[in-house]
Amino acid sequence: MTERPILCFGEALIDLHANARDDHGFAASFVPFAGGAPANVAVAAARLGGRARFAGMLASDRFGDFLLDSLQHAGVGTDDIARTKAANTALAFVTLDASSERSFSFYREHTADLLFRPADFRPDTFRDVAVFHVCSNSMTDPDLAATTREGMQRAHGVGALVSFDVNLRPALWPADTDPRPLLWPALHLADVVKMSAEEFAWLAVDGEQAAIDRLWLGRTRLVVVTDGARPLRWFHPDAEGELPCYPVEAVDTTAAGDAFVGGLLCCLAELDAAPQRIDQLVSELPRLHAMLRFAAACGALTVTRQGSFAAMPRGDEVLAFMEQPA
Repeated sequence: MTERPILCFGEALIDLHANARDDHGFAASFVPFAGGAPANVAVAAARLGGRARFAGMLASDRFGDFLLDSLQHAGVGTDDIARTKAANTALAFVTLDASSERSFSFYREHTADLLFRPADFRPDTFRDVAVFHVCSNSMTDPDLAATTREGMQRAHGVGALVSFDVNLRPALWPADTDPRPLLWPALHLADVVKMSAEEFAWLAVDGEQAAIDRLWLGRTRLVVVTDGARPLRWFHPDAEGELPCYPVEAVDTTAAGDAFVGGLLCCLAELDAAPQRIDQLVSELPRLHAMLRFAAACGALTVTRQGSFAAMPRGDEVLAFMEQPA
């Protein structure tokens, strides 16, 4: 799809999915899947035919080896990955309710992904980047948050589009910490912001319009709010709209949002959508709507499969899915 790559930064971890249940209702076993929100986005973009790279710190343990191999097998560039022996790989135990909605139990204290620092970026990491993508999971640790913001600023320096997925995981934050004040500096560095309807409600403590207006005080030019199979909403300083999505029978919603982001970023990168190009896109509504519908199809198709990396669809699968009668 694109010559210039999408660079996703942050955590790659092991999603341990519950497999069957014993007589007491507990998981009989857990099956490991490669995951981590920004790593999922990189895999989604690569599976769709985009040129994707991942930057982050992996442990020098067997899980770290598994993540590296999984990224490479998915076609994601791994030159920007650093390795460490100082910490182990983060784990997330994933359980699904009767509606296939997921919940997470994280083991992520002093883990490898938290140790990436600005010096770990290669000198030419940002040289040819079209899009730099991050999420809030990189903001839970002060040093990693500073590294993330520096990466966003370096991306701006080369004219890349910067994407931020709120992707709120309350369990990753200290119980006495309100993440909102810590997220706003990063939100103001993002050209494109994606969040779920639940995250939008959480962020908009003073009302939706106040939150949107506050986003316009930074660099943000496009906000997308997804709500499962319900219509998605999009916002721009000069316009806003709503689009229907694809109802499907959900098997596992773990990576749906990441698949949506991967699809949207592939479309933006294919158009070589520099930050100023967003305003032009909003004046070409059929093109913007087509991009958002493609992203929504990526998310919908992903929830029909189990896992994270493993659930991401190919571009031809998405196009065939979109052609099916409603």
